[in-house]
Amino acid sequence: MAIDAGVRATVEAWIADDPDPRDQEELRSLLAREAEEELRDRFAGRLTFGTAGLRGAVGAGPNRMNRAVVRAATAAVAGWLRDVRGATDPRGGPRAGAAPGETPAVVVGCDARHRSDEFADEAARVLAGAGVRVHLLPRPGPTPLLAFAVRHLGVSAGIMITASHNPAADNGYKLYLGDGAQVIPPVDAEIEGRIARLGPLSALPTAGLDDPLVVRHGDEVAAAYLDAVAGLAGTAAAPPGLTVVYTPMHGVAGDLMLRALRRAGFAAPHVVAAQAKPDADFPTVSFPNPEEPGALDLALADARALGADLVLASDPDGDRLAVAVPVPGGGTAGWRQLSGDQLGALLGAYLLGAETGGAPLVATTIVSSTLLSKIAASAGARYRETLTGFKWIARAADGEPGARFVFGYEEALGYQVGQVVRDKDGIGAALATLRLAATAKAAGRSLSDAYDDLERAHGVHLTEQLSLRIPEPGEVMRRIRATPPAAIGGLSVETVTDFTDAGTGLPPSDVLRYTLRQARVVIRPSGTEPKIKAYLEVIEPAGDDLAAAREAAARRMAPLRAAVIGLLAP
Repeated sequence: MAIDAGVRATVEAWIADDPDPRDQEELRSLLAREAEEELRDRFAGRLTFGTAGLRGAVGAGPNRMNRAVVRAATAAVAGWLRDVRGATDPRGGPRAGAAPGETPAVVVGCDARHRSDEFADEAARVLAGAGVRVHLLPRPGPTPLLAFAVRHLGVSAGIMITASHNPAADNGYKLYLGDGAQVIPPVDAEIEGRIARLGPLSALPTAGLDDPLVVRHGDEVAAAYLDAVAGLAGTAAAPPGLTVVYTPMHGVAGDLMLRALRRAGFAAPHVVAAQAKPDADFPTVSFPNPEEPGALDLALADARALGADLVLASDPDGDRLAVAVPVPGGGTAGWRQLSGDQLGALLGAYLLGAETGGAPLVATTIVSSTLLSKIAASAGARYRETLTGFKWIARAADGEPGARFVFGYEEALGYQVGQVVRDKDGIGAALATLRLAATAKAAGRSLSDAYDDLERAHGVHLTEQLSLRIPEPGEVMRRIRATPPAAIGGLSVETVTDFTDAGTGLPPSDVLRYTLRQARVVIRPSGTEPKIKAYLEVIEPAGDDLAAAREAAARRMAPLRAAVIGLLAP
């Protein structure tokens, strides 16, 4: 059957305007094969700014990551910077780093994924062609370094080409504003509106990478980052005997992580050899996300062989951190990975314990465990909950007179220590984790012992996440709102918080939170995939028997999990 004439016309118009000959040929091949279903998917819409920027499979067409999409996004960013520099956002902060009359500037970095370097070069050419100064970081590099560079260089914005922990076929585009944090509404919508109004991409001016507006940096930005981040872990020498296994998971954080450990006084870790160098195909893992089952298998095998104290793992762009610890009496398989909520509680308590005054503030999201709130209350610290995403966590202390941001985390293995980086930073988090582990070992204890202490003090907080692939997650949210449950898993619903309501004090968001008796369920659609996610928490007083309390929490979690799965089923 011949391909639909309207589809063909749309594709041919895109081909005529696409700046990349290989992408043009890819679409011509799909037309020749009459691959209409594939073409309809590629032209179903444009990639949009989700929870963490643009992200999608590498390929030709507006619903993929390619030079044309990067060109359009960057031209829109350049136009926005020219028009709004020196203005303020609705929260009173800077919208761009350049004052009126100054030339705006953008720092650009990229990871080692497929075509990342091409996309970074495309962004640089478009920015320079629009009269914007460009600072190119050495490549490949981790995302936290780019986020640090925005404020270190005093630029108007930052662009990082990365898909973080997505599958190997994907790439993405993260945008940072002049305050060093990721883009938030209404700026993302303003930029998307500019993309829609751009007109032909071929009419956009571009410059060569040898243009005087393009500045190439050497190691000086990384050196400044290391100076700043090493101080977050303290300066006391680490005690001898802490054996650590580390894997960059084929990503780009390895070199900077090892330099940071040396700079902070830690012994060199054992690096998993098969995963030490960047590799865009991620050949030893089925999914390059340290949260996924099996992702840490090679690191854990090395840890068992070495009798290590700790396993650290970066995700591919270095902004997340996974930590695994030995389980006493666990035999050959005796290791477990800490959840994001567990490490978040440990780091929050440790960092608050080092505070000596002022008004420290810690933050997490509405889907993370409530344990951090109790830790903060016991420490006399301020506590804030934000929407999902570090674009919100990083700004949790903004507008809080006298507040000093000490720590923030989200359950998906993201942690921010202090304000050196206004985003999640797996390297800074690793340094804080090692300092905590070293301090514990010097006292004959472990991270597991430290977590036991937190649950004895504040109760067992058992959390789980469910992620269901559903074609229309928005429809599920509408159905649940129309027929709200009176009970979930045998527990009566005590309160319901609908975060589309501006009365929550947070920007409206498609999230529902159900508070039950000593339990909580939060439901939201994914910002990047056709999935709906649920975040479950069961709280059990610890009493004198921590093991019994944990068993009781697990027994209560099982029916809650089953009920939520039934509630979300289409």
